[in-house]
Amino acid sequence: MTPPDTTTLDELGQRIAGLRERVEMLGAYLNPAALAARQDELEQLMQEPGFWDDPQVASRVSAEHAAVRDRRIEHEHLAREIGDLDDLIEVAKEGDEGDEFAMELADGLDRVEAQLARLEELRLFSGEHDAGDAVMTINAGEGGTDAQDWAEMLMRMYMRWAEARGFAADIKEIQEGAEAGIKSVTMTISGPSAYGLTSAERGVHRLVRLSPFDSAHRRQTSFAAVDVAPLVSDDVPVEIDEKDLKIDTYRASGAGGQHVNKTESAVRITHQPTGIVVQCQNERSQMQNRATAMSMLRARIVQQELERREEEAARARGESLKIGFGSQIRSYVIHPYTLVKDLRTGVEVGNAQSVLDGDLDGFIRAELERRAKLN
Repeated sequence: MTPPDTTTLDELGQRIAGLRERVEMLGAYLNPAALAARQDELEQLMQEPGFWDDPQVASRVSAEHAAVRDRRIEHEHLAREIGDLDDLIEVAKEGDEGDEFAMELADGLDRVEAQLARLEELRLFSGEHDAGDAVMTINAGEGGTDAQDWAEMLMRMYMRWAEARGFAADIKEIQEGAEAGIKSVTMTISGPSAYGLTSAERGVHRLVRLSPFDSAHRRQTSFAAVDVAPLVSDDVPVEIDEKDLKIDTYRASGAGGQHVNKTESAVRITHQPTGIVVQCQNERSQMQNRATAMSMLRARIVQQELERREEEAARARGESLKIGFGSQIRSYVIHPYTLVKDLRTGVEVGNAQSVLDGDLDGFIRAELERRAKLN
């Protein structure tokens, strides 16, 4: 068996040294001892009599306990894996395991690097709602049927991304296009730091391609807007006066149980002071749809306040900041070449299909880092 090239092993050793330094820096940020103490404190709280009597409080404490425990365990696991890989490098230098062994080491380093990158994201979150879940709304813009098809492509992209990260993506309301695609969709994305991550996607997304809906197969530019709001718990104070609400019911048009298209189970709520409109049709009853719609309304109101603060902060820095649907953030070009480019960070990916299949972490990470430098 041919021993691996020493140059290759030296390069792997340098990668390990770099990863070890990053893990140590992350440890200084996470403070494993403080995490362990907080985990013990939460576990004692969860064992107290009557803890589960208040489901909302119990749910919040349980979620924090799981997050604290997982962060501590994952950091310990990464440190241990890097130590094991370091030992294997020394074994490889002294033995004759062959090039395949070096390739296995490189694969192990790739896995550790990906896990570390995700854990490092925690350092990029500073918002009060970043750790929670998100409400994402996608609306087709200019471009007719092509834009509606593009909106559906974006929905699929985010659902694939959520699935790859182990998040749950649940559609709450969807309006189908007349010929193809969707006019709009609202869905919740649930998982650790879901809002902090998806907030990087807020803005207008532009697609350039040969239109499959044009008989002449001409190039078409389509737009779709992505809006993201934090899904806040009921104990977060959000002032909503019932007198300010206009509530309409209608027949649902999609999946949502046996009463779809038979009863007016879908709910649309208009918050008249702000003009915010939310709707939900995918729950099984009108009561459940109304409760979900109210949660989405709370999220939109909180997001509106966050945008106001962000605009004020930008003005204080002397910047002109345009937030929301008017802000084009990314271009996806499929013809005459393939390229996805983020207009805020300059990050480019030539494999457009991989991005449309949910490979978004590089774009999201770059935007979070850009924001962190502004604050």
